[in-house]
Amino acid sequence: MTLNPRRAVRAIILDEDDRILLCRFVFPHPAVPEQAKVVWAAPGGGIEPGEDRLTALRRELREETGLVVTAEPPHVWHQEVIAADVAPGFDGIVNDYFLIRTTHFQPRGEFTDDELTAQENLAGFRWWSLPEITDYEGSELFSPRDLTTPLTALLTTGTPARPVRLGL
Repeated sequence: MTLNPRRAVRAIILDEDDRILLCRFVFPHPAVPEQAKVVWAAPGGGIEPGEDRLTALRRELREETGLVVTAEPPHVWHQEVIAADVAPGFDGIVNDYFLIRTTHFQPRGEFTDDELTAQENLAGFRWWSLPEITDYEGSELFSPRDLTTPLTALLTTGTPARPVRLGL
């Protein structure tokens, strides 16, 4: 049997204060499991036919956040989760994460807020500090679920030599 995972690219966007920019995705969306209502995830999205990962990443970031990436960012994390309940309509997910360092900015992409909501189920952005993620006690999820572990390693030890494999 041939599996059909959702293949996507995401950006770990860190500002000068090591805050990470996350998108608030609401159900239904491939990044949001059916049992959840909201997931905070790195900006990015699906790779379209004919695109390579970096072309898709540049397009997604321009559309969602307005950030234009010209350099080739380092590939820092790789996530494969094969399970039918992870991404509705797919057999799982494959996410590749790239690190982008930038100065703090207000996300404003090519799409209006209404278009982002209608097309992407993206309901907003927020810059999070590591302690805010670690101490979060709300009902909304993060993707990956244990975002604090790989983010802590990235902030303390820097860019890994090879992409770190992530779980759900």
